[in-house]
Amino acid sequence: MRKSMMDIQLRKATLADLDGIMEVEVQSFTLPWSREAFYNEFVVNHFAVYFVLEDKERIIGYCGVWLVVDEAHITNIAVLPEYRGQKLGELLLRSMMEFASESGAKSMTLEVRVSNTIAQSLYKKLGFFEGGIRKNYYSDNQEDALVMWVNL
Repeated sequence: MRKSMMDIQLRKATLADLDGIMEVEVQSFTLPWSREAFYNEFVVNHFAVYFVLEDKERIIGYCGVWLVVDEAHITNIAVLPEYRGQKLGELLLRSMMEFASESGAKSMTLEVRVSNTIAQSLYKKLGFFEGGIRKNYYSDNQEDALVMWVNL
């Protein structure tokens, strides 16, 4: 499903985007966050900011960050399977990096499965470097997480 970037909009997410975000989440992760977890991100967590990508009115991707003092922590980033391979994840992450920098963040961090080499290569392309391993981080299969950092 190739789309021109002209059809796709990037914007800050609102609570009204929850259904669309959940659709992307469930299709993207073996251990998706719960609806309640995302609801809390929008309503309770004052550190959280989310961006969504829309194709017409359908949410096709999203990225979340926690901005705490001068550090940004990517919580989740995902694109619907049929939209992958079109640099939309890169667009989301670049946009979030720019937003975090403009918001005063000096560095950004994230965790990624050690087996997820596709995501790791995107992060490296955008300047992230390996910062360590979190053992047994993912509860579905006890896979380790690679912690990655970038200076903004």
